[in-house]
Formats: sequence, structure tokens, C-alpha cells
Amino acid sequence: MSATTEAAPTTVLNALVTGYLRMLANERGASAHTLRAYERELRGFAAFIAAQYGGGQTVDRIEHTHIRAYLGTLYERGLSKASAARALAAIRSWFKWLARAGHVEQNVASLVSTPRLPKHLPRVPSIEQMNRVVDTVSKDAASWPARDKAIVELLYGCGIRNAELTGLNLDDIHWANEAILVRGKGQKQRYVPLGDAAALALRAYLAERAARLDANRTAKGPATPALFVNLQLRGLDKAGGQARLTTRSVGRIVKRIAIVRGLSADVHPHTLRHAFGTHLLEEGADLRAIQELLGHERLSTTQRYTQLTTAQLTQVYDRTHPRAR
Repeated sequence: MSATTEAAPTTVLNALVTGYLRMLANERGASAHTLRAYERELRGFAAFIAAQYGGGQTVDRIEHTHIRAYLGTLYERGLSKASAARALAAIRSWFKWLARAGHVEQNVASLVSTPRLPKHLPRVPSIEQMNRVVDTVSKDAASWPARDKAIVELLYGCGIRNAELTGLNLDDIHWANEAILVRGKGQKQRYVPLGDAAALALRAYLAERAARLDANRTAKGPATPALFVNLQLRGLDKAGGQARLTTRSVGRIVKRIAIVRGLSADVHPHTLRHAFGTHLLEEGADLRAIQELLGHERLSTTQRYTQLTTAQLTQVYDRTHPRAR
């Protein structure tokens, strides 16, 4: 069999993967993170099909047994059930699109059961712990205390995602309305309240931000719309550069502050979002209001926070009730 024949299936399947990714980007407004994840999973599946089933295997001849076999190889490589579930979700979504576009008669991926995942509820710091962390961001835990305090205030005080935080621009802060315009998943927009503590932290940071930019700016130097910028203003001198802080940097900032203040080493930006939702619920907020604030498309996603508070109540019961011992 020639090399051209061997390469054909991969080329055909990858062309369909490319078409699907283009649809996700153009029609559904999928984020860059989502596109990267789907591309990784689907390219891997296409390569597996080409390697295992030869040059004659086209998309309409893929069966659910082939997909199960692929998941088996993921387990053999040491991947977790969660990783296999993500791969299956991408393949299912792809086949759903293939069926709608007429490339296949049915979504054979729907016949494959999702791996049963253990329920891991995220550990959420208490209200007292979060207040201590937010109120004591200083030089011993932060490279730029004013900026990093504003970051923690927005993550916990507004419940926004890491990518939503780094995507904020100066114009997204609506001071008169005491609100922030947030661009969420799928380019959906929502307004979240800007609390007094977060507003104070932001104003303090913006004053230092302006001073740093003024000191760095040449006669024709660029300005940047980015709300949160990196410490060294790296990239600002390049064409189109904004010196925008990355999600990875925010992760490092949050982890360092958390560890210095005695929290678990597994704290990350999304932990603060979980804390936002959980603490609102503990203080009596309506579940649908929390759904709107968090930008959840489905109420079932928000209902996870009821599981968190139930778990905490169970711990209190086990620790204090005489019949639980």
C-alpha cells in the first residue's frame, strides 16, 4: 500500500475535524481554550482510526466499537476516566455535527457510555479564610500588591472565571452603574455587580497602573486597553501588544497568595469562583440569582453548590451530634 493511500484517511478525517472546528469558532463563538481542547481530542482520534483501521476507513464506516477501542487505548496510556470522558464528549459533539451535515447517517458515538466518574467536590475555603486572604495581600505574598489584591477581589467578589478576568478591558468597568461587563463562554456577555471592596482595590491598582504606563511610555508609545497588565509590561512595545496578564500568571499569583496565607496548595482561580457561589448560597442567596451571576447556562451546574453546602453540613453533623459518633 502506498504512502499516499495510507495518508488519505487521516487527511479526510482531519478535513472534517477542521470543518467542525471552523463551525465552533464562527457560529458558536467557542473560546480559544475550547478549540484547542477539541482539536487535541479529535486529531488524536483521527490518528488512531488511520493507524488501526487502514486506508479504507472513512468517517461513515466508523462504528461505536471503534470509539470504545480508542477509549481503551487512552486507559492503556494511563489517562484517567475524566480524560477519557472529555475525549468522548468531543467525539460525540463531532459526530452530532457530522450527522447534521449529512456525512454520517447517525451519531454512533451516542451509543458509547460515558465513563463513570467519582464525585469530587472542590474544597472551598471558609468565609473567614477568604476574608483573611483578601484583606492581607501584601509584599510578602505578591509581586505587585495593588494589582494582585484587585485580582483576588474580582475573582472572589465577582465570581468571574480566570479567562474572563484576563479578558477585561478598562472600558468594561462601568463605574456609574457599579457593574462590570464580563465576556463569558461562547462570547456571551453579562453584567456582574462591582462591590465596594472590589471597587476600592481596583481604584488603587488603576492609579499604580497609570503611573507604570506613563513611566514606560515614549513620545509615541502605545496605550493598552487591558485592565490587568504584567509586571514588566512585556509585549507593550510590539505591534498590537497589550501587555495583558495571562491566565497562567493569574494562577501563579493566586496560588502564591493562598499558600502564604495558609490555604491548601491546590487553590487556584476557580477555587475563588466556587467560594463565591458557595458563600452566597450559605448566606441565603437564591440559586437562580447565583446562576445569573456565575453565567451558568444550566441551573444543574449551579446546583453543585448545594452539594457543597450539604457536604459541609454533614461534616458539622458528624463532628457535633451525639448520635453521629
